Amino acid sequence: MVTRRTSVSALAGAAVMAMPPAKGALDKMVLCAFSKHFQWTSVKECAELCASWGYEGIDLTLRPGGHVLPERVEEDLPKAFEAVKKAGITMPMVTSHIVDAKTPHAENVLKTLNKLGIHYYRWGGFRYTENAPLPRQVDEFKARTKDLAAMNKQYNVCAMYHTHSGVTQVGASFWDLYMILKDYDPESVSVNYDIGHATVEGGLGGWIHSSRLLLPHTRGIAIKDFAWGKNARGAWAPNWCAIGQGMVNFKQFFTMVKAAGFHGPLQLHMEYPELGGADKGNATYSIPKEQLLAIFKRDVIKTKELLKAAGLA
Repeated sequence: MVTRRTSVSALAGAAVMAMPPAKGALDKMVLCAFSKHFQWTSVKECAELCASWGYEGIDLTLRPGGHVLPERVEEDLPKAFEAVKKAGITMPMVTSHIVDAKTPHAENVLKTLNKLGIHYYRWGGFRYTENAPLPRQVDEFKARTKDLAAMNKQYNVCAMYHTHSGVTQVGASFWDLYMILKDYDPESVSVNYDIGHATVEGGLGGWIHSSRLLLPHTRGIAIKDFAWGKNARGAWAPNWCAIGQGMVNFKQFFTMVKAAGFHGPLQLHMEYPELGGADKGNATYSIPKEQLLAIFKRDVIKTKELLKAAGLA
């Protein structure tokens, strides 16, 4: 019997599995910690803690205020890479400051990624303005993407555009990101699909269609959870929460991911205030360290349970 859910999964899977991975791409999904939540410590301690909890990789922040600064990428990224490697896990991706090919230090970042064999990096940051038609703006973003795609191809790396929610965010509507990327090689420019933000933008069924649309172009996935609630001003807003405690339908999403034959970095984002500032990437946190580490470990365990239930672990 073919149900609506299985037909959706099959459509998504067929599109992705027809495209063989490029040189340097992962041959399986890798569960990564996002080092934004560990800005209070060194790469070495971050990697050792994450390895002990069952992570398979690190998504390292390579941006202003990150674990590695863009202007020091050639000196500091190899050291961070070795620290992660010594902990027994990998660094399949970094989260960069890159918006387009003209971003300062962009080419040095790509050269260094290539030398270390890091195939993926997260990019993004296109924003809409109110004083120009959307189609014209999308065309402009596509032209800027073309230059970045060419540079990525030169260095055999793959940029993954991170999807956020919000009125000015390019990619929040998903169709726009599809239009920008559809004519380019997804092993040069692709999507880092955030299912949390996707559910914010389309909680009833829109996230299903955005998944179908973008999975063929998706090379990375970020997961987080939320529930709608009123903020301090009385306005409805997404309140980020621990994995499995909110509205994101991980069961259905991971079923679609499995059917799609996804192989790439899966990043766990923990952006809720229970982490006492570590959720925001602060250099300090306001709760006892033992409590913070227990929360980190809890979310890894829950994520692995959800992945196992979908046959992904």
